[in-house]
Amino acid sequence: MTLDSLIGKTCLIGLSYFETDGSLLKQSQCCGRVIKVDDELGITVQLQHTDPKVQQADFILPPNLAAWFNAPAGRFSHAPSGVDIENPDYLVTWDIHRTQEERTDGQHEWWDWVPNVQAPSVGQGASKPH
Repeated sequence: MTLDSLIGKTCLIGLSYFETDGSLLKQSQCCGRVIKVDDELGITVQLQHTDPKVQQADFILPPNLAAWFNAPAGRFSHAPSGVDIENPDYLVTWDIHRTQEERTDGQHEWWDWVPNVQAPSVGQGASKPH
């Protein structure tokens, strides 16, 4: 697999956010189609929205292929996030760690993106094939 081979492919993305102490802050899911790749800027995914009238947002993932795994056939849905995708090409999971305490002075918080290099378990957790 190469970055260029991802263009036009669909993916289900799972994100886990962690506090500086390692505790889980939140988890989210989204899905979409890869529309652009860049070795430095990352992998741009045009997110799928449940309402076709809403303009689809772009989401940029780091340009690291270690988090990308072939997805099994099936329908993946998660009502709280609006994810509903049939037969995505890839499952992608990232752990995102806050690297500094929450800021109140208007400064940016910093996050460290760590690819989850273990293949996701399908049928466990919030995302399941139907």
